[in-house]
Amino acid sequence: QVQLVESGGGLVQAGGSLRLSCTASARTFSSYTKGWFRQTPGKDREFVAAITWNGGNRYYADSVKGRFTISRDNAKNTVYLQMNSLKPEEPAVYYCAAVWRINPATLPTDRALYNYWGQGTQVTVSS
Repeated sequence: QVQLVESGGGLVQAGGSLRLSCTASARTFSSYTKGWFRQTPGKDREFVAAITWNGGNRYYADSVKGRFTISRDNAKNTVYLQMNSLKPEEPAVYYCAAVWRINPATLPTDRALYNYWGQGTQVTVSS
């Protein structure tokens, strides 16, 4: 079992920045593809960003490209999501997720691929 704990959420003004962190209990976290998803009430959980276990390839939702950056620190078992230029329509609960060594040919954008999830961290954007 892998436990994921997110932190870094909070209130920020539109145009501002936040950095989310997700720390895992697994010592082999470097062998997991990691993703960030977000969800607002009444909507499906949507893909935001992912970084693969092999090679660290990064994927982003079109809506966040150029503004959000996913990164990892394998020595700290942590994945980050740097969010810049936050928009008023982006408040949500942001979730960290992980899956063990998926096939490198598989796009890591589908939430159904992930079998470990954090509890989520709330991001609120004021206009």
